[in-house]
Amino acid sequence: MTTESMPKWRRLEPDERKEQIFTCAAELFGERPYTDVSTSDIAARAGVARGLINHYFGTKRELYLAVVKRALTVPHVAVSRLPQGSLEERTKAAVDWFLDMVSKQEKLWLAAIAPEGIGRDVEVERIVDEADRTAADRVLEAMGFSRDDARWEQFNAVVRAYGGMVKAAGREWLVQAALDRAQVHALLSQVLLTLVRDVLPRVSEQR
Repeated sequence: MTTESMPKWRRLEPDERKEQIFTCAAELFGERPYTDVSTSDIAARAGVARGLINHYFGTKRELYLAVVKRALTVPHVAVSRLPQGSLEERTKAAVDWFLDMVSKQEKLWLAAIAPEGIGRDVEVERIVDEADRTAADRVLEAMGFSRDDARWEQFNAVVRAYGGMVKAAGREWLVQAALDRAQVHALLSQVLLTLVRDVLPRVSEQR
């Protein structure tokens, strides 16, 4: 074992230690395909015994699923922090928040939206679908729609379709470098504004 790979022991509270392991796992899963990351790698980076990973998270797969879920889930606090202003101001702020979030965990976000090395995994697909639905709910809440609206599920489906474009635009920015952040922001905020202002009000009219 090299000096670099030897555990760097520090006394932490259990919750802090658990979060440290989680953070190191997220970094590694963002840097390498799933199959190229071992629990020994995670333990070495976190400076803990490998058994502690099993104690807190179970298997490598269970830890990976937890990492993917957090990377893709939009927290409710993201809605509460948006400015109170015009619809245009709120759409721009919402997209800006999202791009900030992606920037902070770029590699992990890219790995989460297109997982490699784990193969077709029903649980990963369930987590991604659930995260997409939650993100759509957050967008609708942020734009002032009520869950009591009978069209909520239809609205959610429309926003999920927009979410597919969000992921594609993110890859054009972060992977292909065909667009810069300002261009992606302009694209996503303008489409979201049009979606909320013009498209969603007409959804129920098409049935």
